[in-house]
Amino acid sequence: MIQNGKREEVLNSSTIWLCLSCETCITRCPNQVDIARMMDALREMAIEKGIPAREKNVLKFHEAFLSGMKMSGRVNEPIMMVQYKLKSLDLFSDALLGINMFLKGKLALLSPRTKDMKSVKDIFERTKHS
Repeated sequence: MIQNGKREEVLNSSTIWLCLSCETCITRCPNQVDIARMMDALREMAIEKGIPAREKNVLKFHEAFLSGMKMSGRVNEPIMMVQYKLKSLDLFSDALLGINMFLKGKLALLSPRTKDMKSVKDIFERTKHS
């Protein structure tokens, strides 16, 4: 769509915010297009242009995810979810699910910190994430 002059339509679409970046599409694309990276770039373009996310709270989740990455270089799910819950004010909708995941060993309270935090910091500086 961007190649066909529909940049604003793409940046205003829900699709760019719904991509999970699981990279399944990349493994299946016969032309080896890195769609997940493209979606991430489109989200950043929309943010820079001040275009709000079309899906409720998805930008708040995106911000919570990046905050965790900046803090330790890895995602710490409990901390990320607390940040997301506080930003979205959706405090208890899935609290029982989180407790059950923790009790089954599917959710760790702490995650290891990336050893090379200087590289992580450099990435955030180069991409203007403060």
